[in-house]
Amino acid sequence: MRRKSTWGGVRLMFLITILAPEMALAQLGARAPASTSVATQLPLSGRSANSGSVATTQTPIPGATTSVNTINTTVQVSGTYAGSSPSVPAMPFSGKLSFNDAIQRGLEFNLGATGQAAAVLQARGQSKVSRSNLLPNLSGAFSGHYLTTDLATTGIQSAISNSFGGAFGGRGPVLPTVVGPISYYDLRATLTQNFVDLTLLNNYRSARDTVRANEASMQDARDTVVLAVGASYLQVIAAKARVASERAQLETAEAVYKQTAERRATGLAAQLDVNQDLVRAQTERQRLATMENDLSRQKINLARLTGLPPNDKYDTSDDFDYSPAPALSADEAVQQALGGRADLQAAEAQLKAAERSRAAARAERLPSLSVSADFGEIGTHFNQGRDTYTVTGTLNIPIWQGGRVGGDIAQAEAALRQRRAELADTRGRIESDVRNAYLDLEAAASQVELSKNNQQVARENLRLTREKFERGVSDSVEVSQARQALASADLDYITALFAHNLAKLNLARALGGAEGRLGAYLVAK
Repeated sequence: MRRKSTWGGVRLMFLITILAPEMALAQLGARAPASTSVATQLPLSGRSANSGSVATTQTPIPGATTSVNTINTTVQVSGTYAGSSPSVPAMPFSGKLSFNDAIQRGLEFNLGATGQAAAVLQARGQSKVSRSNLLPNLSGAFSGHYLTTDLATTGIQSAISNSFGGAFGGRGPVLPTVVGPISYYDLRATLTQNFVDLTLLNNYRSARDTVRANEASMQDARDTVVLAVGASYLQVIAAKARVASERAQLETAEAVYKQTAERRATGLAAQLDVNQDLVRAQTERQRLATMENDLSRQKINLARLTGLPPNDKYDTSDDFDYSPAPALSADEAVQQALGGRADLQAAEAQLKAAERSRAAARAERLPSLSVSADFGEIGTHFNQGRDTYTVTGTLNIPIWQGGRVGGDIAQAEAALRQRRAELADTRGRIESDVRNAYLDLEAAASQVELSKNNQQVARENLRLTREKFERGVSDSVEVSQARQALASADLDYITALFAHNLAKLNLARALGGAEGRLGAYLVAK
């Protein structure tokens, strides 16, 4: 069937082009100007936002006449490392907590580790977003339009009449006041691709280095969790040993009191001696209650670190005797730490990311090339649609952007300088950690040896004094003094053993890869 070529058909198509700008743009392939790429700005500090820390300190305490000089070792766990999510639903608990079980629960459920793992996932997502700007972007869209308009109100009616009238030497065609309804659809697929854009390329490289930095920070967080959980476990062991020692002291004090009371009944001891031994027994009972309270608190702290219910209704199953640390000089340990510490690797990756970010900011002054294309169908009815397509290449040449590029470069330079300072500080901190751990280890080892010898002597003195007391050649005062000396020696040994084991754990963390070094540094009985 031959199409009619009338003025009405031409007029209708002309009006559709005027009144339907969306359809006209689709047919002509018009596109908005390409936006200028902007460099991704990194935060000023590249260090992990994981707010938390684990610190161990040794404070020397002068000993009394019956005690050696001791080292008071404390462990401070703060921030996210002091909390956890419940671990029992995923890892059933029998009521006995081993050292390795505590470490594994901490690595899986401590907030210090899980928070950094979430940061890695977030960084990977941001890296994918940056990469997507370099890859082809394909999208599809379907739109339907239904419209009417008033030509007289918009001024189109008079403008067309005057134009046609001037062209034909008379009055132009009379157009209707209201046109429509007009309906059409547009089904289209669009493909865009950035071919040359160094800003986007360096943004992606920076994001990729940030992922590596976060992965290294996650490993460092795991090392910190090992230190936090391991130190807390050692604290529980030391608290249990103090409770056991105090119970033995209480039993001795009650036995002495009973013997003195029996001697008083036979007229061999004064009431003053009975009263003094009773006070000593009651004092030991109060000390035991205080130490049991401290043990319960330490167990609750350990439960909080490992995702167990926050109570003391469980027991630890492992114990650690004295064992020397692996033979390694301080200088060798420093070199190992500088080659294996995850926080140093994270700082180096953060420095690379900052360098890429600065390169991306400088590249904002360079031209970029992109291509976009679309193909689709447009028409008033689905059986009357026509295929249309557009291919557009855009060369964007920055000329003047109001100083924005200079501002981006200045921000990137500031972040880069901070990253360099943090990297240098990290190297110094690692060497400091290793050498301090060695000093603590040497001091604790010396204390263990001395306190163990003193413990043996005090135990022998108590045995001899009690024999003299039972034979009636000494009084309860000498027995009490000997008992106090043994109690001090026991506590000294417990404190020294805890300090030595903690120093080995701290050294394993200072070297990096603490999880893999535990078997060589701490061996459970």
